Amino acid sequence: MSEESIEFTVLPEDELPAFPALPPDAFRRLDQDPDTEFYREPRFVTHIDDAAIAAVTGLYRRFFPAGSALLDLMSSWVSHLPPEIEYPRIAGLGLNAEELGANPRLTESLVQDLNVNPILPFGDHEFDGCAICVSIDYLVRPIDVLREVRRVLTPGGRLVITFSNRCFPTKAVAAWQVLNDGGHVRLVRHYLGASGPWREIEALKARARSRGSDPLYGIVAAK
Repeated sequence: MSEESIEFTVLPEDELPAFPALPPDAFRRLDQDPDTEFYREPRFVTHIDDAAIAAVTGLYRRFFPAGSALLDLMSSWVSHLPPEIEYPRIAGLGLNAEELGANPRLTESLVQDLNVNPILPFGDHEFDGCAICVSIDYLVRPIDVLREVRRVLTPGGRLVITFSNRCFPTKAVAAWQVLNDGGHVRLVRHYLGASGPWREIEALKARARSRGSDPLYGIVAAK
Protein backbone atom coordinates (compact mmCIF):
# COMPACT_ATOMS: atom_id res chain seq x y z
CA MET A 1 0.00 0.00 0.00
CA SER A 2 1.30 3.45 -0.89
CA GLU A 3 1.92 6.11 1.73
CA GLU A 4 -0.57 8.35 -0.07
CA SER A 5 -3.33 6.07 1.22
CA ILE A 6 -2.32 6.69 4.86
CA GLU A 7 -3.53 9.60 6.96
CA PHE A 8 -2.53 10.51 10.51
CA THR A 9 -4.79 11.79 13.25
CA VAL A 10 -3.33 13.58 16.27
CA LEU A 11 -4.86 12.16 19.44
CA PRO A 12 -5.88 15.04 21.75
CA GLU A 13 -4.27 15.17 25.16
CA ASP A 14 -7.66 15.11 26.87
CA GLU A 15 -8.14 11.62 25.44
CA LEU A 16 -4.94 10.49 27.17
CA PRO A 17 -5.58 10.76 30.90
CA ALA A 18 -2.74 10.15 33.33
CA PHE A 19 -1.79 6.51 33.59
CA PRO A 20 -2.17 4.97 37.07
CA ALA A 21 0.82 3.69 39.02
CA LEU A 22 2.03 0.40 37.59
CA PRO A 23 1.99 -2.66 39.88
CA PRO A 24 5.26 -4.50 40.57
CA ASP A 25 4.41 -7.34 38.17
CA ALA A 26 3.53 -5.03 35.25
CA PHE A 27 6.76 -5.94 33.46
CA ARG A 28 6.64 -9.69 33.96
CA ARG A 29 6.32 -11.86 30.87
CA LEU A 30 5.01 -15.34 30.21
CA ASP A 31 8.44 -16.29 28.89
CA GLN A 32 11.01 -15.08 31.39
CA ASP A 33 13.93 -16.76 29.63
CA PRO A 34 16.62 -14.44 28.22
CA ASP A 35 15.61 -12.73 25.00
CA THR A 36 18.89 -13.80 23.44
CA GLU A 37 17.55 -17.36 23.50
CA PHE A 38 14.24 -16.37 21.90
CA TYR A 39 16.05 -14.49 19.13
CA ARG A 40 18.88 -16.99 18.67
CA GLU A 41 17.48 -17.92 15.23
CA PRO A 42 16.88 -15.07 12.77
CA ARG A 43 13.34 -14.19 11.74
CA PHE A 44 13.33 -12.64 8.29
CA VAL A 45 9.71 -11.54 8.47
CA THR A 46 7.85 -8.29 8.98
CA HIS A 47 5.52 -8.11 11.95
CA ILE A 48 3.03 -5.59 10.54
CA ASP A 49 1.33 -5.42 7.15
CA ASP A 50 2.19 -3.22 4.18
CA ALA A 51 -0.17 -0.40 5.17
CA ALA A 52 1.31 -0.17 8.67
CA ILE A 53 4.85 -0.30 7.25
CA ALA A 54 3.98 2.55 4.87
CA ALA A 55 2.74 4.55 7.86
CA VAL A 56 6.00 3.97 9.73
CA THR A 57 8.00 5.08 6.69
CA GLY A 58 5.85 8.18 6.40
CA LEU A 59 6.61 9.17 9.97
CA TYR A 60 10.34 8.65 9.42
CA ARG A 61 10.20 10.81 6.29
CA ARG A 62 8.46 13.54 8.28
CA PHE A 63 10.70 13.55 11.36
CA PHE A 64 14.12 12.28 10.15
CA PRO A 65 15.47 14.75 7.57
CA ALA A 66 18.26 13.93 5.15
CA GLY A 67 21.72 14.06 6.69
CA SER A 68 20.56 12.91 10.12
CA ALA A 69 22.52 10.42 12.21
CA LEU A 70 19.98 7.82 13.32
CA LEU A 71 19.75 5.13 15.97
CA ASP A 72 17.53 2.18 15.01
CA LEU A 73 16.83 0.67 18.41
CA MET A 74 15.68 -2.96 18.70
CA SER A 75 16.51 -3.24 15.02
CA SER A 76 16.41 -6.22 12.68
CA TRP A 77 16.86 -6.98 8.96
CA VAL A 78 14.74 -4.05 7.74
CA SER A 79 14.42 -0.51 9.08
CA HIS A 80 11.46 0.88 7.04
CA LEU A 81 13.34 4.12 6.42
CA PRO A 82 12.41 6.11 3.28
CA PRO A 83 14.58 4.68 0.50
CA GLU A 84 15.17 7.99 -1.26
CA ILE A 85 16.62 9.80 1.78
CA GLU A 86 20.34 9.56 2.54
CA TYR A 87 21.48 9.21 6.13
CA PRO A 88 25.23 9.23 6.76
CA ARG A 89 24.96 7.11 9.90
CA ILE A 90 22.37 4.51 10.88
CA ALA A 91 23.37 2.51 13.93
CA GLY A 92 21.29 -0.60 14.55
CA LEU A 93 21.06 -2.24 17.96
CA GLY A 94 19.22 -5.56 18.12
CA LEU A 95 19.26 -9.14 19.32
CA ASN A 96 20.29 -11.17 16.27
CA ALA A 97 23.56 -10.57 14.46
CA GLU A 98 22.40 -12.32 11.29
CA GLU A 99 19.34 -10.10 10.99
CA LEU A 100 21.37 -6.96 11.60
CA GLY A 101 23.97 -8.07 9.07
CA ALA A 102 21.26 -8.43 6.41
CA ASN A 103 19.95 -4.88 6.92
CA PRO A 104 21.25 -2.81 3.97
CA ARG A 105 20.55 0.54 5.63
CA LEU A 106 22.72 0.05 8.69
CA THR A 107 26.19 1.59 8.70
CA GLU A 108 27.00 -0.16 11.98
CA SER A 109 25.34 -2.74 14.20
CA LEU A 110 25.56 -4.10 17.71
CA VAL A 111 23.92 -7.02 19.52
CA GLN A 112 22.68 -6.06 22.97
CA ASP A 113 19.82 -7.23 25.18
CA LEU A 114 18.31 -4.02 26.57
CA ASN A 115 16.32 -6.03 29.10
CA VAL A 116 19.61 -7.10 30.67
CA ASN A 117 21.60 -3.93 30.08
CA PRO A 118 19.63 -0.76 29.22
CA ILE A 119 22.76 1.42 29.00
CA LEU A 120 23.41 2.42 25.40
CA PRO A 121 27.06 2.12 24.27
CA PHE A 122 27.15 5.60 22.77
CA GLY A 123 28.24 9.00 23.91
CA ASP A 124 26.03 11.96 24.70
CA HIS A 125 24.39 13.78 21.76
CA GLU A 126 25.51 11.32 19.04
CA PHE A 127 22.21 10.97 17.15
CA ASP A 128 19.71 13.33 15.56
CA GLY A 129 16.91 10.76 15.69
CA CYS A 130 15.95 7.43 17.19
CA ALA A 131 13.42 4.89 15.93
CA ILE A 132 11.77 2.15 17.99
CA CYS A 133 9.49 0.18 15.70
CA VAL A 134 6.91 -2.32 17.05
CA SER A 135 9.23 -3.29 19.93
CA ILE A 136 8.43 -1.02 22.88
CA ASP A 137 6.07 -3.71 24.25
CA TYR A 138 8.98 -6.07 24.96
CA LEU A 139 10.98 -3.77 27.21
CA VAL A 140 10.99 -4.67 30.90
CA ARG A 141 12.87 -1.45 31.77
CA PRO A 142 11.39 0.98 29.24
CA ILE A 143 11.91 4.12 31.33
CA ASP A 144 15.61 3.35 31.78
CA VAL A 145 15.98 2.74 28.04
CA LEU A 146 14.18 5.95 27.10
CA ARG A 147 16.33 7.96 29.50
CA GLU A 148 19.34 6.58 27.64
CA VAL A 149 17.77 7.45 24.30
CA ARG A 150 17.32 11.01 25.47
CA ARG A 151 20.97 11.13 26.56
CA VAL A 152 22.33 10.07 23.17
CA LEU A 153 20.09 12.42 21.16
CA THR A 154 21.20 15.88 20.13
CA PRO A 155 19.19 18.83 21.47
CA GLY A 156 15.99 18.87 19.43
CA GLY A 157 16.58 15.32 18.24
CA ARG A 158 13.44 13.30 17.55
CA LEU A 159 12.30 10.00 18.99
CA VAL A 160 9.70 8.09 16.94
CA ILE A 161 8.06 5.12 18.67
CA THR A 162 5.62 3.09 16.57
CA PHE A 163 3.50 0.15 17.66
CA SER A 164 0.54 -1.97 16.71
CA ASN A 165 -1.44 -4.67 18.48
CA ARG A 166 0.71 -7.37 16.89
CA CYS A 167 3.33 -8.96 19.15
CA PHE A 168 4.93 -12.15 20.39
CA PRO A 169 2.52 -12.69 23.29
CA THR A 170 4.95 -14.65 25.44
CA LYS A 171 7.48 -11.80 25.30
CA ALA A 172 5.29 -8.71 25.63
CA VAL A 173 5.13 -7.38 29.18
CA ALA A 174 2.02 -8.01 31.31
CA ALA A 175 0.92 -4.36 31.24
CA TRP A 176 0.85 -4.43 27.44
CA GLN A 177 -1.09 -7.68 27.32
CA VAL A 178 -4.04 -6.42 29.39
CA LEU A 179 -4.49 -3.09 27.56
CA ASN A 180 -6.30 -2.19 24.35
CA ASP A 181 -4.93 0.12 21.64
CA GLY A 182 -5.85 3.27 23.56
CA GLY A 183 -4.25 1.85 26.68
CA HIS A 184 -1.05 1.18 24.75
CA VAL A 185 -0.91 4.83 23.68
CA ARG A 186 -1.38 5.98 27.26
CA LEU A 187 1.25 3.52 28.51
CA VAL A 188 3.92 4.68 26.07
CA ARG A 189 3.02 8.29 26.83
CA HIS A 190 3.52 7.41 30.51
CA TYR A 191 6.98 5.99 29.73
CA LEU A 192 7.96 9.28 28.10
CA GLY A 193 6.66 11.33 30.99
CA ALA A 194 8.68 9.26 33.45
CA SER A 195 11.88 9.39 31.37
CA GLY A 196 11.84 13.06 30.31
CA PRO A 197 11.70 15.90 30.12
CA TRP A 198 10.64 15.52 26.47
CA ARG A 199 9.16 18.30 24.34
CA GLU A 200 6.61 18.50 21.53
CA ILE A 201 5.09 15.12 22.34
CA GLU A 202 2.47 13.97 19.84
CA ALA A 203 0.36 10.82 19.90
CA LEU A 204 -0.64 9.82 16.37
CA LYS A 205 -2.98 7.25 14.87
CA ALA A 206 -2.59 6.09 11.27
CA ARG A 207 -5.79 5.75 9.29
CA ALA A 208 -5.54 3.60 6.18
CA ARG A 209 -8.15 4.24 3.50
CA SER A 210 -8.53 0.48 3.01
CA ARG A 211 -10.17 -1.61 5.70
CA GLY A 212 -8.59 -4.53 7.48
CA SER A 213 -5.04 -3.19 7.78
CA ASP A 214 -3.06 -3.49 11.00
CA PRO A 215 -3.55 -0.57 13.42
CA LEU A 216 -0.51 1.66 13.72
CA TYR A 217 0.17 4.25 16.41
CA GLY A 218 3.08 6.60 16.87
CA ILE A 219 4.42 8.62 19.76
CA VAL A 220 6.82 11.33 18.65
CA ALA A 221 8.87 13.53 20.97
CA ALA A 222 11.77 15.97 20.79
CA LYS A 223 14.63 16.18 23.28
